[in-house]
Amino acid sequence: MTATPILSPRMSGIKASPASVLRRRARELRAAGRDIIELSSGNLDFPTPDHVIAAAHDAALRGETRYTDVDGTPELKRAVQAALLRDHRLDYRLDEIVITNGSTQALFNALLTTLAPGDEVIVPAPYWAPYLDQVRLAGGTPVVVPCAQNNGFKLRAEDLQAAISARTRWIVLNNPVNPSGALCSREDLSRIAAILLQHPDIWVLADGLYEHITFDGAPAPTLAEVEPRLKPRTLTVSGLAKSYAMMGWRIGYAAGPSALIRAMITIQSQTTSGASSISQAAAVAALDGAQDVLAERAAILRARRDRFAELVNGCRGLSCTPPEGTFYLLVSCAGVIGKRAPDGKLIATDRDFATYLLEQADLVVFPGEDLGLSPYVRVSFANPSPVIEEAGRRLKHACEALQ
Repeated sequence: MTATPILSPRMSGIKASPASVLRRRARELRAAGRDIIELSSGNLDFPTPDHVIAAAHDAALRGETRYTDVDGTPELKRAVQAALLRDHRLDYRLDEIVITNGSTQALFNALLTTLAPGDEVIVPAPYWAPYLDQVRLAGGTPVVVPCAQNNGFKLRAEDLQAAISARTRWIVLNNPVNPSGALCSREDLSRIAAILLQHPDIWVLADGLYEHITFDGAPAPTLAEVEPRLKPRTLTVSGLAKSYAMMGWRIGYAAGPSALIRAMITIQSQTTSGASSISQAAAVAALDGAQDVLAERAAILRARRDRFAELVNGCRGLSCTPPEGTFYLLVSCAGVIGKRAPDGKLIATDRDFATYLLEQADLVVFPGEDLGLSPYVRVSFANPSPVIEEAGRRLKHACEALQ
């Protein structure tokens, strides 16, 4: 007889990351012989650059396979220091930088070190789903602030002001935003900064994981860059997963006040410890090497964005606006809600629509319900052009089959 573990009360209401559930379901269906097109993933189809892989190989041959310092190798911390200065004109000491096992851990470490029960964290919606459960696991309460479509899914200063309470400890600012692709300009962030300057006890989690995937020449500023007076209470977080197609290498980083960084290192020392030594050597090569690949790949993604948006907008009941950054389309499916599938099943929600696409069209999409926005689905255009064309064909056929 298998014993049932007694779970901590903190697990109440905590679910596995929706993205991980969708990836697992896609693998299961492929293993069963289905020709699945996965549009829900945060994976890029680009390879990790050759010089980055070579650096990892060389590091392994040199014997750099032992534990590193918990907070990262000095070489990688210097590379991050230089990248922050180069890209955002932000100057941090090495003791103000920590290397983490992906940017997700940087975010969680920060929340875990600072939140007490009842503390609130403002999260603009639509949002990256793990923000909410990370806050809950750390003992806090997420306060979701909807961002209207007619404002480009961007947080308005007046909505931020209305959400602030005496318990507010953090605000999460993701730029550009996963899942909407919205890109906050310096002017947008300046308006938010003006509000935060009036509330000296609120800290900022500035998540810039997609900072190098922007289109039409627009940069992705971060808050401490726009308003230096907020730098002492801003944690600037990023990683190499999206910019350099290093999703599986699991390297993230955070820069902020040394007291907060020290506390985050303490938490990391008791959980995952340091990041992979080989991945860190690869990350040094990525950050210190030629950066031409960033613009080249952004241009490829822009062309894919435009084509997939055209295909989506040609589907009955669907609509989208090409995003300013990331590699996602946030697709309104309001026009299919209330219709029925060929087997008679009602499409009552965006989750129903996502289920229909999976079962009838072999397409995996991300339901907007898990992103704080319905009725929408998120689809990725980080796929080769033939896959995008086939996905568009399947999507159009599935929509036309609804009654």
